[in-house]
Amino acid sequence: MMTDLNAAHSGSFMIGGQTAVHRLGFGAMRVTGSGIWGPPADKAGALKTLGRLPELGVNFIDTADSYGPDVSEELIAEALHPYQSLFIATKAGLTRPGPDRWSPNGKPDYLIAQAKKSLKKLRTEQIDLWQLHRIDPRVPAGEQFGAVKALLDAGVIKYAGLSEVSVADIQAAQKIFPVATVQNRYNLADRAHEDVLDYCTTQGIGFIPWYPLAAGDLAKPGSPLTAIAKARGATTSQIALAWILKRSPVMLPIPGTSQVAHLEENVAAADIQLSDVEFAEIDRASKTFK
Repeated sequence: MMTDLNAAHSGSFMIGGQTAVHRLGFGAMRVTGSGIWGPPADKAGALKTLGRLPELGVNFIDTADSYGPDVSEELIAEALHPYQSLFIATKAGLTRPGPDRWSPNGKPDYLIAQAKKSLKKLRTEQIDLWQLHRIDPRVPAGEQFGAVKALLDAGVIKYAGLSEVSVADIQAAQKIFPVATVQNRYNLADRAHEDVLDYCTTQGIGFIPWYPLAAGDLAKPGSPLTAIAKARGATTSQIALAWILKRSPVMLPIPGTSQVAHLEENVAAADIQLSDVEFAEIDRASKTFK
């Protein structure tokens, strides 16, 4: 077993300007069944992977009530409760009609009820970070943000965040409650939210990129990414993750897996410090390769 792996090597970030987490976190979506539906095919393996997180210095775990649904939160509690120095984030606002199907529900009563349900599933007295999984276009955004503020005021959640939002969305929410984090899709193959990332960087808002390891054609032979990976004796995914971490000090990537070996491979990326030249080369290439 590798014993020198530690997510702490990725550095730290202060959630809400107050609570420190190691920047390289873990996304707990993949510990569920196929289609993010039902229990995992290998429950023992999923629990082993979750149990390995503290040993690897991963203290920031991201999940959602819709992963399973409920399965991910329940597995986290089974594997890690009582929590020791762990910061667990969850989300609500997407319902699950079936495997690989997602439907927004931003009704305030629903959001509040789901947050309280997550308290029970996670077996905790307060949710460290609760995120609005999507802004429901059928419900006035102000009403959804008001529900988030109500959860903060009641002490159900400590910090609040948003997911898949624009800069304008963040600014609108900031008028109602402090936005601690933003979780948008971001990787070398999809950099559509550069403006959101830049805004979060200037505002000190944690940016949680989901699907962070995707690299598109950059992962194919002959690209700068593969060349740098070969030169460093690393995988292209590890280099992609190292690039993500270097991109901004507010970046909090959450690569997920249900396998211990893959988890350890991801955590090893925390020790890869790209040079400015390597970073710039990959940066340029990511705008050309798709």
